[in-house]
Amino acid sequence: MRPVLYLASQSPRRRQRLEQWGVQPELLLPDAEEDVESLEAVRGAEAPATYVQRVTALKLLASLERLQRRGLPPAPVLCADTTVALGRRILGKPADAAEARAMLRDLAGHTHRVLTAGAVGVPGRRSGAAPRIAQALSVSTVTFAPLSRSQIDRYVATGEPMGKAGAYALQGQAALWVSRMTGSHSGIVGLPAFETAQVLLAVGIPLY
Repeated sequence: MRPVLYLASQSPRRRQRLEQWGVQPELLLPDAEEDVESLEAVRGAEAPATYVQRVTALKLLASLERLQRRGLPPAPVLCADTTVALGRRILGKPADAAEARAMLRDLAGHTHRVLTAGAVGVPGRRSGAAPRIAQALSVSTVTFAPLSRSQIDRYVATGEPMGKAGAYALQGQAALWVSRMTGSHSGIVGLPAFETAQVLLAVGIPLY
C-alpha cells in the first residue's frame, strides 16, 4: 500500500500528533551513517527564526534524497525542527547535564521563545525534477517562574532535559514551572497543529 505521508523525525510526539489528527505516517529515519546532528550547527550570529527554518529545510532535502536512495514509493515527506531562543541566543539540545543546568538557570524567571518550523516536500514526478515544498513557522512565548538550584538539579537528574531544545519538555515536569504562555501549545511540544495543517493542505493532504 502506498504511504500517504512520510515523517522524517525520530520524535514519538510528532508521530502521535499526526495519528491523533487522523494521519498514519510511515517513518523515514536516517541511515546509521547519516550525520543529521551536524545539520543543526548554528552559523555565526544567525537569527533564531532563520536558523530553525534553514535546519528544517536541510533535513527535508536530506530526507527526500533518502527516499530516492532507498527506492521507496513517492509520497510527501514532513520534517519539523524546534528551537528555544532567549533573545537572539539559540538554546539547542544540551550536550550534558552541566549544560542542561546552565540553560535552565538562564531560562528561570524569564520569558523565552519557542520556534518550530515545519516543511513538507513532494518528490518531483521525473528523475532530477525539483521537489515541491511548502513551509511554515510557529513562534510562541513561554515564561518560567524563578527556579531554585535544587529544583533544577532534581529535574536534570530525571534525564528529561536531554535531547530537548532548551533542556526542557513542556509535556513533562517542566510544565509545572510555566507561569505564562502565548502562541501554540502544539508548536511548543514540537508539531504546531495549525501550521502543519496548512503545509499538508498545500500538497493535497487535508487534515480537516
